[in-house]
Amino acid sequence: MLLVKEEFTSRKKSKQQEPPVHVAIIMDGNGRWAKKRMLPKVAGHKRGADVVRKCVEDSIDLGIKYLTLYAFSSENWNRPEDEVSDLMNLLQRYLTREVEDLHKKNIRLAFIGNRSRLSADIRQLLEDAEKKTRDNTRLCLTLALSYGGRAEIIDAVRELAGKVKTGDIEPSDISEDIFASHLHTSDIPDPDLIIRTSGEQRISNFLLWQMAYAEFVFLDVLWPDFNREVLEKAVQEYCCRDRRYGARP
Repeated sequence: MLLVKEEFTSRKKSKQQEPPVHVAIIMDGNGRWAKKRMLPKVAGHKRGADVVRKCVEDSIDLGIKYLTLYAFSSENWNRPEDEVSDLMNLLQRYLTREVEDLHKKNIRLAFIGNRSRLSADIRQLLEDAEKKTRDNTRLCLTLALSYGGRAEIIDAVRELAGKVKTGDIEPSDISEDIFASHLHTSDIPDPDLIIRTSGEQRISNFLLWQMAYAEFVFLDVLWPDFNREVLEKAVQEYCCRDRRYGARP
């Protein structure tokens, strides 16, 4: 794992890889961005939501086909009630304003996570957005909402255990592929590159199964300051990595 600061290290390899097909981002630092400017946290979250729009456009330009953003974790429900309310209001506003534009740009919108804790109106917006954009092919934008990697794995285990109990499958039938097909991300590839902003170097319960062979880039940049140049440098860093998947070069 590598912490990439503002000055990225250029490392030459004998052969560069293709750009990542799937990039997943842990968007971190909204609160610290606001605090540095003596603004309320909601100002950082609003700025962060604006950055999402630009990140989607930049990802398309760079040839990325799948973009997954960690928008709200299952642990985020433990934040102060007023902050959670602000985040939910921002989410509702984003879905109301952006879905039509995403659809026009041929972008598919998908969601992973536990929807039961979300309000009924937000759940309806999610369902409508997925239905409207499900056939779009330019980019698949997945938002992880009320999402936890451990909970996702437990859900898959329970579903498979139920099928074993009813005799639909035998325990010996369960393979990595079968297990993965019961995860929330069953219809998208595993991430090639995982980016975390704000300088923190932890996973935070994100895509625990799916990240098995992902490359990590940790950025000393707060999410509201994330831009195309930073994304390009993270992709360049990825392209200089030697992905061996446990094998010898």
